[in-house]
Amino acid sequence: MADILPIAAIELDIVWADPKENLRRVSAILDQLPADIELVVLPEMFSTGFIADRLLLQEVVKEHTAPTLAALKGMAESRSLAIAGSMVAGNGDGKVYNRGFFITPDGREMYYDKRHLFRLSAENSLYTGGENRPPVISYQGWNISMIVCFDLRFPVWSRNTEEQYDCLLVPANWPQVREYAWEHLLIARAIENQAVIVGANRGGTDDFGTYDGLSYIFDEMGKPVYERLKDVPAVVSRPSLSKIKSFREHLPITLSADRFDIK
Repeated sequence: MADILPIAAIELDIVWADPKENLRRVSAILDQLPADIELVVLPEMFSTGFIADRLLLQEVVKEHTAPTLAALKGMAESRSLAIAGSMVAGNGDGKVYNRGFFITPDGREMYYDKRHLFRLSAENSLYTGGENRPPVISYQGWNISMIVCFDLRFPVWSRNTEEQYDCLLVPANWPQVREYAWEHLLIARAIENQAVIVGANRGGTDDFGTYDGLSYIFDEMGKPVYERLKDVPAVVSRPSLSKIKSFREHLPITLSADRFDIK
């Protein structure tokens, strides 16, 4: 069990519809991170960017899902760190999902299909929304959960009423035009859930906007606890689990939390 969990959120400049090149870029960035990093969070749709072509989506699911996951598992194992993010994926039934993943160095896997699909793009018509609540995985003694991008706007979906998780990951493609909302929603989710929150936004530009410099990590009080690396497109943080637990004991919000069902 580790009290300190060194985390890096990578601001990958995603090459559209090119999984091999994006994996190469991820591997190169991993080699430049501080040696103590134990969890790397990639942005939403890290391997392709947002694809709005039905035929190309099916091709990506068929040809690249398995090789991409195999490459991620290899990176996690060889570098002794966990890798999380989201990518295009399917279940073999013709449906396409924006699928979050968390892969540990010992080969354990957690998956989550994005629930809330963005209507200003074609995501809600081309992709299928997930039906299951965000799962929790134990890693280095931390309980870690995940939502994806637009999910951030819906607080009930990630409400931590039973203190199920200590850290919430949010891979995203959130453009600078909505920067104010992105930053403040991350802070709000951190405060209300008394958990570290990692907003891993992409870098570069695409048809929907510009993204650079919008990755953040906030602690259980909503305070910034990240360092932006100088020559690497990433922010890093080393949050403390004992600090989270101590704060929850001092201010036991969950004892007053409302109980509810999600349908």
